[in-house]
This record gives sequence, C-alpha cells and structure tokens, in this order.
Amino acid sequence: MESSMLQTCTKLIKNAKNIVVLTGAGISTESGIKDFRSQTGIYQMAPEYILSLDNFYHNPAGFYQFAFQNLYHPEARPNQGHEILAQWETDGKVSHIITQNIDGLHQKAGSKQVIEFHGTMKTATCQNCRKTYTIEEMISRLNTTEEFYVCDHCSTLAKKERYIKPDVVLFGDSGDWFTIEGFNEIINIVQQADCLLVLGTSLKVTPFSTFPQYRREGTPMIIVNKGDTPFDHNKDSYVIHDSIGETLTKLNNHIE
Repeated sequence: MESSMLQTCTKLIKNAKNIVVLTGAGISTESGIKDFRSQTGIYQMAPEYILSLDNFYHNPAGFYQFAFQNLYHPEARPNQGHEILAQWETDGKVSHIITQNIDGLHQKAGSKQVIEFHGTMKTATCQNCRKTYTIEEMISRLNTTEEFYVCDHCSTLAKKERYIKPDVVLFGDSGDWFTIEGFNEIINIVQQADCLLVLGTSLKVTPFSTFPQYRREGTPMIIVNKGDTPFDHNKDSYVIHDSIGETLTKLNNHIE
C-alpha cells in the first residue's frame, strides 16, 4: 500500500463518525474459509445449481452434505479485520456492517449491528410451521434420523412442505432482507454514512452490489479488495489491493 493512500484513508477513518461497512468473502478467507468465485472457490468445485432452491427440494440430503462440508465452519475464528471492525463499533465509529457472509464471524468478533444479507448457516427453518433448528440440531438429526430434513414438529400431507431449509439465501430464493422494507432500511443506513468501507467483495453480485450507489454525493468509499470492483475509478473512491487484516491493522495503528 502506498504511504500516500494510507495517509489519506487514515484521515478519512479518523474523521468519520458513522462508517458503514460492506463485507464479502475476502474478509473470511483470511480466517481460512474458502470463497465462492475465485480460482479455488466453491463454484469451481460445483455449479451454482448445487446452491439453488431447486436443488435443495430435489435432493435435500445431498444438499445438506454439500452444505456441511463447504458452508459450515465451526472451527473458523475471527481474524484481525473482524476484530478491528468490532473495536471500531465499540468506539462509536462503525454503525453497521452489511455482509454477504454466512459464517457469523463478525458476531464472534463482537460486532453487534450486523445485517446478514445472504442469511446464516447457524440455523435452519421448517418451510411449513417455521420452527427453527440450530445447525447443531440438524447435524444430530442427520446422525440419528434417515429423513432428518423433514420437520417432525408439524404435519402436512406432502413431506416437501415440511422440509427444513438452512437459513441461507439460495439461488432462486429470497431472504429476510429481500423485501421493499428490508431494502429501504439498508438504503437508509447507507445514506446516513459519512464513510463507506468495502472489504473483500467484488461488488459484482446483485442486489448487494447496488448498495454503494445509494451513498450521499461526496461520501468517501474505501475499497480494500484483492481484485477489481466496478466502483474502483469512481469519484471519491479510495482503492487498496491488499490484505484486509493487514490494511485495517495499519489504519488502526495510525488513528490511535
């Protein structure tokens, strides 16, 4: 990172009082979690169909096997990036984190104001009665029940109506934030920001990728990502192609 860019971003962070953070897989890869779209990502192992709502209903047992192997990471721990964001929230600098990630590492680090835009792997919900199961309960059911993915808390004629789906947003699916009310709440949060901090996301997956365009005119956007984003050359964008943990550590050391 160039010293001039470090100085500029340090000043922006230091002066900010309402930072809104957008995070993607890049912050979690530094905790050892595979991303989705890189050359070694999950989508290189399997087509996007595997993570679709259609596939879940067609082959729930196979879907869960894939999900447990690739989307569930109980051993993962927050890294420096997660921890610094949590500290900045405690310090009153960061107001919200809006994340594409489903691993819960922001919360493990201590962040409270986290919007999990693509859902979470921590829980699963019956699509009929809406009973919620923890991921640990689903693993236990897998080991003890043949049709572990069928809810036994309620009853309907069709088993498919009682399927227990992980609370992640799949292709062809819609999550809790994929509503007019959810979108408006996020847009309002972004519009209130005096600095937008984008970490580890290519900003190429809609609708998440549209959020930066709602910031107020003149609001600086700091982008820390290994690859390019469509916003890199925008006015008021400050781009760093480097490690998130190392970059935030340097910024944090300079603002203290």
